[in-house]
Amino acid sequence: MTESPPPVVEMRGISLAFPGVKALQDVDFQLFPGEVHALMGENGAGKSTLIKTLTGVHTPDSGTVLLAGETVAFTSPGDAQQAGISTVYQEVNLCANLTVAENILLGREPRKLGGIDFKAMRTQAAAVLARIGVHIDPASVLESHPIAVQQLVAIARAIAVDCRVLVLDEPTSSLDAGEVAELFRIMRVLRDEGVAILFVSHFLDQVYEIADRMTVLRNGTLVGEHLTKDLDRRALIAAMIGRELGALEAIEDASERRTASGPVLVRAEGLGRKGAIAPFDLDIRAGEVVGLAGLLGSGRTELARLLFGADKATEGKLLVDGAHLHLRGPRSAIAAGIAFCSEDRKGEGLVADLSIRDNLVLAMQAARGWSRPVSRRVKDQLVEKYLAALDIRPANPDALVRTLSGGNQQKVLLARWLVTEPRLLILDEPTRGIDIGAKAQIQQLVTSLAAEGTAVLFISAELEEVVRIADRIVVLRDRHKIAELDGGSSIDEVVGLIAGEHLSEEVAS
Repeated sequence: MTESPPPVVEMRGISLAFPGVKALQDVDFQLFPGEVHALMGENGAGKSTLIKTLTGVHTPDSGTVLLAGETVAFTSPGDAQQAGISTVYQEVNLCANLTVAENILLGREPRKLGGIDFKAMRTQAAAVLARIGVHIDPASVLESHPIAVQQLVAIARAIAVDCRVLVLDEPTSSLDAGEVAELFRIMRVLRDEGVAILFVSHFLDQVYEIADRMTVLRNGTLVGEHLTKDLDRRALIAAMIGRELGALEAIEDASERRTASGPVLVRAEGLGRKGAIAPFDLDIRAGEVVGLAGLLGSGRTELARLLFGADKATEGKLLVDGAHLHLRGPRSAIAAGIAFCSEDRKGEGLVADLSIRDNLVLAMQAARGWSRPVSRRVKDQLVEKYLAALDIRPANPDALVRTLSGGNQQKVLLARWLVTEPRLLILDEPTRGIDIGAKAQIQQLVTSLAAEGTAVLFISAELEEVVRIADRIVVLRDRHKIAELDGGSSIDEVVGLIAGEHLSEEVAS
């Protein structure tokens, strides 16, 4: 029996904390030569942090990193690259205005008579490209090639050095099926040469096609390491979301489940955006909570952004009250009574250095236009109303938002949109990162709004939460809408669809 080679990378007991967050807790990881190893987990699982710890972006608080059996302590990605660890990120991080050859050998150009030997550079670049079977002119300008080819050039740059470990962080997010197949061909070539490949992707089909082994993280901790063939999709999903398969049961809300009887408020017909989400049909009724279920990267946020006009659809149309709504951007959506709470409440939602009062009236002021400022009296009335209605603490309208807890920040963002009295409220991960008390209050608010006739589109990575409060569940997988389920469906049914079971019976037309 052939003995397995020793790991080229070994991480032992890695822990790392940021202010208020334990990003990694005693995580072990190993990567062997000549394998494709998938790193799996939902948002916040610790995948990116583990990669950044390996590649010298972060220094762990405790634990050891070994490369080929020797302890290393990289202080920068440059140190890691010199040691043979190269990373290719989701966004192509190259110089589009330079040639392919210049990008591949940037910083490592061959020299002649005190200057760059361009002929030798093109020859060396052509050799690297030939190694992975890519046939393009090294003298061509990078920006003249599509994103997929630029991604392959990034890989060529990564292996132009003595690359022992190649980290591919979401490399397929902007590629179509044919381009993914070409990437996988190259990955197999490199794997067969003995390169260890760490592959991060949220597409389960791709992981099961290319990965030999996988490591699953959840909430900064190691859940397990498995041979891909030994872990089926249901078990993988259960490991990622933190539910044992035997416990995947629907959790009914304490109140009687509503039967949506309101008219269709918003209808999407063949709405889609190339590269983001496939065309979908969707009806949302007044007084209904529609839940979006799916793993990270399934298209949940992309669907929401199309409905709000934050991204422009490349096909299909949106109707409100049966009339075609020409979405020129979020202002068109707001004018039609559509509100959107982004999952990135700090980056896309709140203005941290403004007060609760000023944050709360931003959407109303934007809808009115800056030439018609909201009066101080109206501001004070609204702030008083929503501080009490949402139990925002501290109940001080002059408090800066950055001083609030995550749960109270989320309530301020919700209040901002409730002030506009929306007809459709889109909530993208409204309970992420907040305590259980605030989470319960927001869930209760959602059901109360629906009871009053507001339509709610509710997105959450926590399937329990979606099943608990949704009247209808739309299931997404790999950027496609694949099914609609009644709100009384179980988590087990939702997981089965996400895992790809029974799609022939359930796929929406």
